[in-house]
Amino acid sequence: MKSILKAGVAISLIAFFAAATLMSAARAGAAQDKMMGAAAQDKSLYERLGGEAAISAVIDDFAARVLADARINQKFAKSNPERLVFHLKEQVCAVTGGPCKYTGNSMTKTHHNMKVTEGEFNALVEDLVATLDKFNVPAKEKGEVLAALGPLKSQIVEVKGDATGTPLPADFKPAPPLTDKQKKEGPFGGKSKM
Repeated sequence: MKSILKAGVAISLIAFFAAATLMSAARAGAAQDKMMGAAAQDKSLYERLGGEAAISAVIDDFAARVLADARINQKFAKSNPERLVFHLKEQVCAVTGGPCKYTGNSMTKTHHNMKVTEGEFNALVEDLVATLDKFNVPAKEKGEVLAALGPLKSQIVEVKGDATGTPLPADFKPAPPLTDKQKKEGPFGGKSKM
């Protein structure tokens, strides 16, 4: 809470001094300042997060954290970790304005019959927050990432309640492993190797 308050005060001070500077600057200087500010705002969340390398590092850490978390890892007992990481990278890249196209199944289809509980979804979000904090993702960008995840809850959660560590149903059918083409091209469209 203190860091949010400090950030708010800092932003207010910056805005005040920026306004005072613009008012006293010559027209050319003011126009240049305005263009520079607009350029910073034009950056996508993908770019502000650090692009491919940063997103890859965050997803690698997040996936390892999730797969080690006893509160939720049973839900991934039949999942192919390589496929999971691939599609997480692809999805985060796409939803943050990066050059990727998400090619995985819908969240509803992917999680159908996994019997994910609200508690398990919340545990996953806690793992994501811990990873974002580990990588010092700024509050604004962290908020945007979490805001993108929020609407997915209704597509993922099938069981109300706070239970965690529930088993994956025996009849759950996981997605097939990645194809050789997917492995070769990687989640960032052939620019990198996972």
